[in-house]
Amino acid sequence: MSTERAQETRVLGQAVVLEEAQEPAAGLLNRKVLGHIIAFLSPSLILVLWEVLSRAGVIDVRLFSRPSLIFETIVPLVRSGELLRHTLVSMERIILGFLCGAVPGVVLGLSMGLFPPVRVCLMPLVASTFPIPKLAIMPLILIVFGLGEPSKVFTIAIGVFYLVLINSMTGVLNIDPIYLDVAKNFGASRCQFYLTVALPGSLPMVFAGLKLGMGTALLLIVAAELSAAQAGVGWMVWRAYDMFDIERMFSALITLAFLGYIFSHALDWLEKLIIPWKDR
Repeated sequence: MSTERAQETRVLGQAVVLEEAQEPAAGLLNRKVLGHIIAFLSPSLILVLWEVLSRAGVIDVRLFSRPSLIFETIVPLVRSGELLRHTLVSMERIILGFLCGAVPGVVLGLSMGLFPPVRVCLMPLVASTFPIPKLAIMPLILIVFGLGEPSKVFTIAIGVFYLVLINSMTGVLNIDPIYLDVAKNFGASRCQFYLTVALPGSLPMVFAGLKLGMGTALLLIVAAELSAAQAGVGWMVWRAYDMFDIERMFSALITLAFLGYIFSHALDWLEKLIIPWKDR
């Protein structure tokens, strides 16, 4: 009997432990579901509030329109394919500019973080040129690169470059020196310093810079498409502004917001894929 009671006690104990382990998991799942619901409803509540205030006359419809009118404008643009065409043109410019700015920003940032002589030589240049507004050098960019696609891509790239560079360098400088010492004692080459120490250790900060750079790219696309552009979401904004077509202008702005949402989630997914240990 004592053996049977011991087995029953052990089985009951395992069941209690399993139930206690399932309760936090269920609570975590409920919190995640609640978070997704809130994330979905918060923009919807803003749109509903905007519509109500517009119809009540609190918001001037001539300047800010209202969501129902904007939706009526978006539907024909989507059906005709015009909005998709402009969106694809802007996406191409954003992605090219982002890559052209992010790749050299990461490489140079890692170099400045790893090698003090490189940092001493380049940091004054970075510190003095970074505060210059990118819109202020638009005339110079147009003179150098002309009115074609290179000027638009470079405008986005120069804005992304500084943010990625500074965050990459900061990520390397925040690595525990013991990892660098271990790599040095084992005779690591410069390539191994980059690939096995600097890059993995600085990846969280690198992705922070990439996310900031993507936001900047979406800001600069409107300015880049101001000059000599014939298509693009930014061109739609400026064209609607010239014609005082408020609904069309807000349609383009909402499209930019949607692109920002998509690119942000894409970078989050890529971050979880490349550095899964961060969430732990």
